[in-house]
Amino acid sequence: MLSLITFIPVIGALLIILLSKQLSRTIALVASLASFVVALLVLNGFNNAQAGFQFVEAAPWIPQFGISYKLGVDGISLWLMMLTAFIFPIAIWASSGAIQNDQKIYYALVLLMETATLGVFLSLDMFLFYVFWEFALVPMYFIIGLWGGQRRIYASLKFFIYTMAGSVLMLIAILVMGVQGQTFDYEALVKQGLHSANMSLFLAFAIAFAIKVPMFPFHSWLPDAHVEAPTPGSVILAAVLLKMGSYGLIRFNLALFPQASQQFAPVMIVLAVIGILYGAIVAFAQSDMKKLIAYSSVSHMGYIILGIFSMNELGVQGAILQMINHGLSTGGLFLVVGYIYERMHTREMGKMGGLWAKMPVYGTVALLFVLSSVGLPALNGFVGEFVILQGAFQRNPLWTGLATIGMVLGAVYLLTMYQKVFLGKGKDDAADDHGHHGQVASASHGLLDLNWRELASAIPLIIFCFYIGLASTPFFNAMSASVGKLLK
Repeated sequence: MLSLITFIPVIGALLIILLSKQLSRTIALVASLASFVVALLVLNGFNNAQAGFQFVEAAPWIPQFGISYKLGVDGISLWLMMLTAFIFPIAIWASSGAIQNDQKIYYALVLLMETATLGVFLSLDMFLFYVFWEFALVPMYFIIGLWGGQRRIYASLKFFIYTMAGSVLMLIAILVMGVQGQTFDYEALVKQGLHSANMSLFLAFAIAFAIKVPMFPFHSWLPDAHVEAPTPGSVILAAVLLKMGSYGLIRFNLALFPQASQQFAPVMIVLAVIGILYGAIVAFAQSDMKKLIAYSSVSHMGYIILGIFSMNELGVQGAILQMINHGLSTGGLFLVVGYIYERMHTREMGKMGGLWAKMPVYGTVALLFVLSSVGLPALNGFVGEFVILQGAFQRNPLWTGLATIGMVLGAVYLLTMYQKVFLGKGKDDAADDHGHHGQVASASHGLLDLNWRELASAIPLIIFCFYIGLASTPFFNAMSASVGKLLK
């Protein structure tokens, strides 16, 4: 089952390359939906009471080096697998307006990236995990570099170099562990516990994952990558690729180096809180909508790190749920920016205003994603942040108090963005009021509201924002046993 989920997108990519260009989007959509359907079957058969890995598939790969092909899913990786399988069809569906040239290559790359990210969340062999981890870099590098904005080459190179630098450190650590443990099997290495207090190996993994999250001070590649990426690329980057880093911290750092994690936790908590406040303050200073949301990601991912290194059940469970929440709400915000960019060809808030009057459906969709990101009760963001702060308070009340300031700042910059773009008067209206008809050119004149295609990509995200906000128990139930086992 897990191999099917992981490799159906590869089959789709091969078909896209072999068949005509006109079929590429349809094949990509069918392949990603097929992967999602199989993921739903795994979710349906998942036993919440079992703490260990389920649906395990194993086969020898390079036996002389102790390397095997091994996949499995537990309560920690289950929801990240589901998020990945859910987001990719939405991103592919949203690509039709944003991607006009070289569609065959584009859709094939998106499907290859889906396989790589699913492989990261499901791998139970350290070498196999590394192969998927590195492979996920390549499609995103080309998606930003070929279909991005004006500074796309700079942004894609920066993304690649940063992530590659961290990956090299992790590869060295994996080789050291594999040679000393005489196996690359994740479960066997956890049982051996040979490196539980090894700070240098802990740091090698932690830096690789911190770059991917990205944590302060490794965050500077993210705003450039987000701003230059095409809309579907930004959605995938925010919703799925950043979670590879936070997942890695839970799966590898906490499990393989428990004593080193305890020792280093205070530093990670301090860096997380600095990231929360720094991201929020810098977001407030942005005039470009996409850059504002990119810095909001730095801030929101800080809460996830805070939850992980609280190292208690509430904190870690809240962090896992918040990974899903961030994927839904921030992915939705990037869709919202893409919709208006396709119409106005600008993301500058100063060139907008009064869009609610012209596009009420768009205004409503955008408001729901903004409120989800702000953490309004009854929406998903509130549940995740509340549970994280509960867990963090048990660990360190002072730093938790500082982190809550980030929630207030988040409401300030996101609602200010909303006010500038959607409320008040548009530039053309303001010009008319002063009697200067036609002197101020405004791209917002004669805008069409969201069409059915755009609504179809936003509505599934909105449904789950409400579902998690109102009924999050199934999510916690599925992860509870696995998180409990990890923290023992």
